[in-house]
Amino acid sequence: MSNTLTQGLRVIAQPSYVAEQSDPAAGRYLFAYHITVRNEGEMAVQLISRHWVITNGEGRVEEVRGPGVVGQQPVLRPGETFEYTSACPLDTPVGTMHGEFNMRRTDTREAFDARIAPFRLAVPRSLN
Repeated sequence: MSNTLTQGLRVIAQPSYVAEQSDPAAGRYLFAYHITVRNEGEMAVQLISRHWVITNGEGRVEEVRGPGVVGQQPVLRPGETFEYTSACPLDTPVGTMHGEFNMRRTDTREAFDARIAPFRLAVPRSLN
């Protein structure tokens, strides 16, 4: 899990292993991650785009960039929260993810990157 606060925007990431959609014998592991974005600041912000850095257990890095998240570019007023769940396939039973959300203040149009601290993707020991 990771929990990061950047300019009043808190991003919490909670990963989980999806055993029923994984095939370890074929080197396919699926990890879901639940993201909570909470505006703890004093100005409304909009999530414009995402950037993920995914590293597998052998150190191979893949970067993913795109507009919004799950097809949305939500606006968060002070005190509001946006949550979503997505997934990441890996070819190793362990890895990491981190990144940032590009945000824009709705009043000043000022942009900033809300950091997403690294979190671990790992098959639970009981399944190894």
